[in-house]
Amino acid sequence: MTGTVHPALRTPLCELFGVRYPIVQTGMGFVSGPELTAATANAGGLGILAGATLSLTGLAAAIDAVRERTGAPFGVNVRADAPDAAHRVDLLIREQVRVASFALAPKPELIARLKDAGTVVVPSVGARRHAEKVAGWGADAVIVQGAEGGGHTGAVPTSLLLPQVVDAVDIPVIGAGGFHDGRGLVAALAYGAAGVAMGTRFLLTSDTLIPPEVHRRYLSAGVDGTVVTRTLDGVPQRLLRSDFVDRLERSGPVRRLARSARSAARFRRLTGTSWRHLLAEGRAMRRDHELTWGQVLLAANTPMLLRSAMVDGRTDLGVMAAGQVTGLIDDVPSCAELIERIIAEAQAVLHRLAGAPDAGR
Repeated sequence: MTGTVHPALRTPLCELFGVRYPIVQTGMGFVSGPELTAATANAGGLGILAGATLSLTGLAAAIDAVRERTGAPFGVNVRADAPDAAHRVDLLIREQVRVASFALAPKPELIARLKDAGTVVVPSVGARRHAEKVAGWGADAVIVQGAEGGGHTGAVPTSLLLPQVVDAVDIPVIGAGGFHDGRGLVAALAYGAAGVAMGTRFLLTSDTLIPPEVHRRYLSAGVDGTVVTRTLDGVPQRLLRSDFVDRLERSGPVRRLARSARSAARFRRLTGTSWRHLLAEGRAMRRDHELTWGQVLLAANTPMLLRSAMVDGRTDLGVMAAGQVTGLIDDVPSCAELIERIIAEAQAVLHRLAGAPDAGR
């Protein structure tokens, strides 16, 4: 991006993260690898490496791989309820990773440890009360995802949730759920957000290692091409509609539990996770999310079903997390092309609203 950037696009996030633009690429399991994370960082946004589906050793290697590709700041996503979350936090501190991203609220002691080390802490939430809680615990910023977003999601649309959270906390708020272009970025800023986070839009870039057939499935979906289901783990998730998801919804509990048990074993082998850690994680999920043991076992199914589609390209045997915004996306640019386009569009909108010519184009 050449030329002067509109001052409205230099938000507190830019200084907090050390990036040029207030755009975040979320840490999507089996999608946000070193290639995508580094490409986003090199383009001026904050790339977040997905760490939840990696072993601790694999995560260390992935961080090294990002560093081989970029000298820009980036983040790493950690599951706050993982049995080895403290060890992963220690790794981020040792590696001097700029941002620690959490899909769930991290414990106050983890936040304190990261902040003492100078690491920026950014949890993702789907409700005002959760944003207030993590802000009170010392989080530096918060990603707020509305119902339009993919993966685990709530029921309140971004247009209502985002201003509600902005009014409730005094830390930078990042809007997520439904964003894909410069108009959305300006809209989020108008609500009081400090930037936007996007998953599906970055998934549909040429810097991911997603199989072409998976990209085609996303591009062919309409705005009504997603479904929210509790079938996988008892918690609402937004996925692409598919025959496989329909079969999961129709299958009985015994069949789903048997499939989940097999998937848990496969996931353990893939990540090197011990059965003891899996059981500890299951107990934490049961306590934190008020799930039954049956739902906990179903949750073990999710990583392998995501991997089947996102890595193996088996859209007939896997699931694909997707925001409703997939119905508005019709191309697969590079991260550099995408971010440059978003900033150019945002500047054009800002100049138009001010009654000025499109000086930033």
